[in-house]
Amino acid sequence: MTFLDCGGRRLDLSRPAVMGILNVTPDSFSDGGVFLSRENALAQAERMAREGADIIDVGGESTRPGARPVSAQEEINRVIPVIETLRGRTALPISIDTSKPEVMHAAVAAGAGLINDVRALREEGALTAAAALKVPVCLMHMQGAPRTMQDDPHYDDVVADVAAFLGDRLRAARAAGIPARNLVIDPGFGFGKTLAHNLELLRGLGKLQSLGAPILAGLSRKSMIGQALDLPVERRLHASVALAVMAVQNGARIVRVHDVGPTVEALRMWASVYPFVESRQD
Repeated sequence: MTFLDCGGRRLDLSRPAVMGILNVTPDSFSDGGVFLSRENALAQAERMAREGADIIDVGGESTRPGARPVSAQEEINRVIPVIETLRGRTALPISIDTSKPEVMHAAVAAGAGLINDVRALREEGALTAAAALKVPVCLMHMQGAPRTMQDDPHYDDVVADVAAFLGDRLRAARAAGIPARNLVIDPGFGFGKTLAHNLELLRGLGKLQSLGAPILAGLSRKSMIGQALDLPVERRLHASVALAVMAVQNGARIVRVHDVGPTVEALRMWASVYPFVESRQD
């Protein structure tokens, strides 16, 4: 697969693609409250576009451990004005980071062209909504729920267990009418996983390619960096870039990041050494 059709806007997957994170939330673990105003959010999106982002991922509900849930209407109120305005200001694809069917419908109507769901379309009505909207969907693995996912995660074999879950969700999505060409998978680094689980999952990331869907990896500024290197969130840039490169080296087609410019530069350098991304990953 060389591209995703994101509501009429192409996301090129013949090379590593960078997804810029735009959290329109008061409580996200890294940048909560920073981009809550529409003006700040749009300025950040435009900055990421200038720095080389391939897609902007807009989210209105934090999924950090312990985060409080928000209503569908509150989430809609946060993200829709940003998506509507951003749609007219950039030609980049826009994704919506949500698990709620109501938000999916509103966001796609406003201009989003990809659904990024940390619950892998397991919420009531989500499969039906995603199938009806006919845009690509990213299915993510998460053990437990955001409020409790880090309490005591356990796996017999984290790579095999994550692969089995994602395989089941891919089959469910296809059975609901979502074509295989519109499906992306995310192993869910940091979502119900210890440091040891995350490291093992990154080492074994290439095994998920057997599922036949492009892999998205989100490692930016995550607590695994803090645990491994004893670094606070604001000092995790260099390690985040290193992890993005390792993820691509191990098979990821898309990396989801806060720091677009440095990641884009690192991946361009990587691609100059390993130019045949398509043949390496298929």
